[in-house]
Amino acid sequence: MRSSTSTPGTAARAARPTVRRGSRRVLAAALGGLLAVTVVGCAKAGTAGTTAADAGGSGGSGGSGSSGAPVKVGLVYSKTGPLAAYGKQYLEGFKAGLDYATKGTGAVAGHRIEIAEQDDAGDPAKAVSAAKDLIGKGHKILAGSTASGVALQVGPIAAQNKVLFISGPAATDKVTGLNKYTFRSGRQSYQDIRAAASFIGDAKGKKVTVLAQDNAFGQGNVAAVKAVLGGQGATVESVLAPPSATDLTPFATQAKSAKPDLLYVAWAGETASALWTSLSQQDVFAATRVVTGLDLAASYPLFGPAAERISFLNHYFDGAAGTEAEKAMTAAVGKAGSRSDIFTPDGFTAAQMVVHAIEANKGSADDTDALVKALEGWSFDGVKGKLTVRAEDHALLQPMFQVKLTGTGADAKPTVEKTLAADQVAPPVTPIAG
Repeated sequence: MRSSTSTPGTAARAARPTVRRGSRRVLAAALGGLLAVTVVGCAKAGTAGTTAADAGGSGGSGGSGSSGAPVKVGLVYSKTGPLAAYGKQYLEGFKAGLDYATKGTGAVAGHRIEIAEQDDAGDPAKAVSAAKDLIGKGHKILAGSTASGVALQVGPIAAQNKVLFISGPAATDKVTGLNKYTFRSGRQSYQDIRAAASFIGDAKGKKVTVLAQDNAFGQGNVAAVKAVLGGQGATVESVLAPPSATDLTPFATQAKSAKPDLLYVAWAGETASALWTSLSQQDVFAATRVVTGLDLAASYPLFGPAAERISFLNHYFDGAAGTEAEKAMTAAVGKAGSRSDIFTPDGFTAAQMVVHAIEANKGSADDTDALVKALEGWSFDGVKGKLTVRAEDHALLQPMFQVKLTGTGADAKPTVEKTLAADQVAPPVTPIAG
């Protein structure tokens, strides 16, 4: 919201009525943002800290024609922890994208792509340790980062060791331009906010309140709202709750008392259900317009009757785009017994980027600067449509969606009301720091 919302993740990557215990792990996160592994085709999933030699599709990563030394790619993501649902989607998408980009061989120019997975559980310290371990074992490419806080710690490690790092659902804007070696395969908070801004028209003189958690994801959203809507003349305030807070009524009350013209909700994690319950109990929907990100599919019923009173921005939902890449992803993930969701494209896109970088270097990942050069400025057909890696700061330019959620309970379904072109939601260029 991953993760996401973005979306805009992501982060998401959003009160939960009574739900089954298993469903409580669902991240009904605003902004989508912003873990059993299902496998594409006949591929085998690696376990945390181990190598998955057959990470490709039906041909496996050791598919026919794989005669050279393998290319080692490390995935550091949330297999467990509060963002595990996002991590699962990311991994499924990566496997599907690897299968798609290598045409089922799992290999590039005769070199199989060898995947090693590490579970960071959403903990930056664990992620840093995992990244260092993978780098020490010869991995020149890292991908993953479900959480924004994780991405901001792994990125500098990549730069220090001159390895390519492709962040996933982590939505914080600070990943863009972080350093020469860091890229992203998902949307960022600024793109979420630009999508949100499309709902309110002229922001001049309006009051906007951001309701979020006091963490990297929430703070990133506050900063993005101030940059976008504040820059258009709106007065922007924030209500930030500790990530550990479980009683969210005081924060819902604060948001209502602020009497904003627009309440922008950016939330991720298991407390999302409590948040929406608190907002409903305080009758916030009758007092102001609420904009939030539509998160993963399992969260749809949790909005209840309030769903049709919310303006949803969206990074992605299953079936949103209608592209060839989306069809391939849906088929591959479905074959593995799962279903595409909000952050499945982030994994798919990451795999496309990895394969392109290796392919441009004739099956080698030894020259990291050459991998970086191959990605900078690259435009390609992705799940959401045409995507571009902006050369100046490695932002991933992509379309976003305005979405309507209709129906309640299991019948809640999203539909695209409007597709916002990549240039409509593009973040400003951030000079690369190092």
